[in-house]
Amino acid sequence: MAFKNTEEYDERTTEELATHYKAIIELLGEDTGREGLLKTPLRVARSMQFLTKGYSEDGAEILRSAMFKEEYRQMVVVKDIELYSLCEHHLLPFYGKAHVAYIPDGYITGLSKIARVVETFARRLQVQERLTVQIRDCIQETLHPLGVAVVIEAAHMCMQIRGVQKQNSVTTTSAFTGAFLKDERTRNEFMNLIGVNLH
Repeated sequence: MAFKNTEEYDERTTEELATHYKAIIELLGEDTGREGLLKTPLRVARSMQFLTKGYSEDGAEILRSAMFKEEYRQMVVVKDIELYSLCEHHLLPFYGKAHVAYIPDGYITGLSKIARVVETFARRLQVQERLTVQIRDCIQETLHPLGVAVVIEAAHMCMQIRGVQKQNSVTTTSAFTGAFLKDERTRNEFMNLIGVNLH
């Protein structure tokens, strides 16, 4: 099967997903034989494989691929990392930004790798709380820094377009280790740098 985009998908998985999506569309009362829907099952199959590509990625390996010895021991902050994920309860998107910091203890990693770790865990079926902790733990367990801080601010379409339909609600989650957990001044410095108030 030829793909027009640069993403590589397993052909058998794509075809099986497309078969199921065709059945779902028909169960909803649509005619999958009409022109506008002929290729929709295949498009959705490819889309879902892209949106969940994090299952085939290893966050720790991403960090180790650009891990360097360095004596720097001040806070490293990467803020406003865009994220897009799928709520595992309704398979609807939630989207927003992640702010990540760590205090090195002998090793640093490439700045883009922090963003890639966020992407890896976001591209799975998720809840925001778990996503926040997974990012934190991956960095802590791989780089062994003096501390890690992760804050995520996100809007959830399962709240915006269904259920309570509150379009302006934003959910903030946080997770800390080490110095960020033990030292209020360090934690406050991070919160001030990213412009978020958890109080």
